[in-house]
Amino acid sequence: MSKIGLFYGTQTGYTQTAGEMIQKEFGGESIVEAYDISKVEPSDFDRYDKIIIGCPTWNIGQLQEDWDSFYEDELNNIDFSGKKVAYFGEGDRNGYADSFQDAMGTLEEKISELGGETVGYWSTDGYDFSESKAVRNGKFVGLALDEDNQSDLTEERIKAWVAQLKQEFGITRI
Repeated sequence: MSKIGLFYGTQTGYTQTAGEMIQKEFGGESIVEAYDISKVEPSDFDRYDKIIIGCPTWNIGQLQEDWDSFYEDELNNIDFSGKKVAYFGEGDRNGYADSFQDAMGTLEEKISELGGETVGYWSTDGYDFSESKAVRNGKFVGLALDEDNQSDLTEERIKAWVAQLKQEFGITRI
């Protein structure tokens, strides 16, 4: 079985912690290799056909600063054709209801343009927000997490999402 590459950017540590929880739920480092986006090259994506992208939304709909730099300088140099890509993000649905999870939507849109196939869509049920660039056809493009307002749901949501991803990634034994 091929490994999964998990690429995250973090400011407060929430996205890194969520990434570690996702990695553990999949079965650990032997299944999911995690990378801080500030320390990768575009070629690091080449060895994976299953990718998980983690990015928090900052301020009013902005990418986390390491992802922002990578987005501007490196992302266009990656061919995502034939790759299944799942997304998760941290956001604040109360403080930024008009741009909740926008960063996840921004990355998904660009990576889809570069050939990536989005998997891991997540229901918007249980979230109060007004607008989000991460909603397509009534669902989030990935797992929406909110440590500021719904930290009690994070573990449960990650477990359910990883179970869903195992099927969508075609992973039958772990």
